[in-house]
Amino acid sequence: MSTVTNLVYLLAAVLFIFGLKNLSSPRTARRGNALAMLGMLLAIVITLFDKQILDFTHIIIGLIIGGAIGVYAAKTVQMTAMPQMVALFNGFGGAASALVAYAEYVRLSGPPGMDVLITMVLSVLIGTVTFFGSLVAFAKLQGIIRGAPIVLPLHHVVNGFLLLVALGLGGLFVFDAPQGAFLLAVVVASTMLGILSVIPIGGADMPVVISLLNSYSGMAAAATGFVLSNSVLIVSGALVGASGLILTEIMCKAMNRSLANVLFGAVGTDGGGAVAGERRPVTEYTPEDAAMVLESAQSIIIVPGYGLAVAQAQHVLHELATILMERGATVRYAIHPVAGRMPGHMNVLLAEANVPYDMIYDMDQINEDFQNTDVALVVGANDVINPAARYKKDSPLYGMPILNVDKARSVMIIKRSLSPGFAGVDNELFYDPKTMMVFGDAKKVLTELVHELKG
Repeated sequence: MSTVTNLVYLLAAVLFIFGLKNLSSPRTARRGNALAMLGMLLAIVITLFDKQILDFTHIIIGLIIGGAIGVYAAKTVQMTAMPQMVALFNGFGGAASALVAYAEYVRLSGPPGMDVLITMVLSVLIGTVTFFGSLVAFAKLQGIIRGAPIVLPLHHVVNGFLLLVALGLGGLFVFDAPQGAFLLAVVVASTMLGILSVIPIGGADMPVVISLLNSYSGMAAAATGFVLSNSVLIVSGALVGASGLILTEIMCKAMNRSLANVLFGAVGTDGGGAVAGERRPVTEYTPEDAAMVLESAQSIIIVPGYGLAVAQAQHVLHELATILMERGATVRYAIHPVAGRMPGHMNVLLAEANVPYDMIYDMDQINEDFQNTDVALVVGANDVINPAARYKKDSPLYGMPILNVDKARSVMIIKRSLSPGFAGVDNELFYDPKTMMVFGDAKKVLTELVHELKG
């Protein structure tokens, strides 16, 4: 049976790898999910048979409850809340790893080996940090606590101290395993570390935090795999951990900031706060005026942002794009790597509206085309189009690659107000003479644009 089990585990690992590879493109993402799910199904089924479980009652109950929660979440959670749900899923993954490792310690009758004890501590530490850090990320994204950085006196010194305490307690547990109180103390220190490590991170950096927490959940799972001597759990956890770290690096590069700056820089605001000082004049257009401009445009690049998700306006935006294409205009979508509040947020949003993949372009693919574009239509984006990133050295955005919206012949921005983005930086593009500001809820404004163009 062990030979069959190992072969199935190998097949599952191969499916995981191909699943991840397919997730790298929106075109193949569904296939990637299907391959990864098939791999996980095979791994679970062969594990249940290999362990010769006598009573499946609790397992079946868990499957029913977990499956019902998953189906409910998939059916009811809006795209606006997708980052929160991903943050929670990361946390649940970390919690599951920590609980399994602790349960294995309780189950063992004899003293386990040193390697098992070390990985047990790592699983509990990383898993607990992931769970409580993810809860804080969820609370920030959900608006339960404010999204701006919350920095306490000597915050980072305290975090460093908590990490040392957790590692020290883990070391004591490794050398004195019968003292289970040491492992519980690791849980307490890790809980505080998880909370305090995320609260000083602002809303603008949530895509990085979500990627990093995803990596943590994978590392916790891999450590638990060593505790259980389960090869497929080690492989799958290592894949998630490595891919999460790679994605974190991509997000940091997209903002031209180091991971240390994201974690310790306390950059950002709640988003949507008013700009201090007197309001400067802008060129304000009505939806009727905007419709006339779009009607005469031959090339249009649409830049979606988090405001599009908040308004749930992706379907009417695609309807507008379809009308413009039927009139002979070339319409494309430009996506910044950190647009929205989680990696790939805008891609998922547009996919839900059935926007064809060949209309969606990454920043590097389309940035040079803005200078030859009649209208750049911005819907709810802010920091990722802010020219201050190029020249304002004291700005937290300085050096971040941005979409070259300001180089288009005309710029049209649909936004509720002149409030800054999550970085808290006023956007000079709003006041550019060629920028047309259309104030209002994105869905309402776009619906009016569609009505005007149809009329």
